[in-house]
Amino acid sequence: MADKSPDAYRTISEAGEETGLPAHVLRFWESRFSQLKPVKRAGGRRLYRPQDIQLLNGLKKLLYEEGYTIKGAQKYLKDHGVADVCAIGQGAAPGAQRTSESVAPAATDPDLEQAGSEASLFAETDTDAAAAESSSPPADPASLDAILTKLERAKARLDAALEAHHAAN
Repeated sequence: MADKSPDAYRTISEAGEETGLPAHVLRFWESRFSQLKPVKRAGGRRLYRPQDIQLLNGLKKLLYEEGYTIKGAQKYLKDHGVADVCAIGQGAAPGAQRTSESVAPAATDPDLEQAGSEASLFAETDTDAAAAESSSPPADPASLDAILTKLERAKARLDAALEAHHAAN
């Protein structure tokens, strides 16, 4: 792609090249994500603004790397807004802009009462995640095995909470 100003509008082919997505995917996503609205010129030619490119990159990360479904990405976009998804497109982790208050469930949530408190479900993994963020990854297999074991236990707790939720509904 020719060097363009970061503020320049992009054609659908340039947007596809910049995001690594084919044009048909960009058109499909426009039909599924109402927040994605490239400018349309006479004859229907699409021009993508820089914020459209950021949103496309964020959606691509949610859908292709984080494993969200279209419906899940729509909900994420609705719940967290375009700015959060654009930040994901620029390398932020999903939910990184949220505060702990915005993600904590209500204390009266019956599913949490059945499955135990949020603190007991995630205490071990939150501590490990904070430690992992502040240090380099362990190089020895024993450390990796210990992390894997903790992750498997966390998954089992999440599966049990999900099963309790489904049983209650």
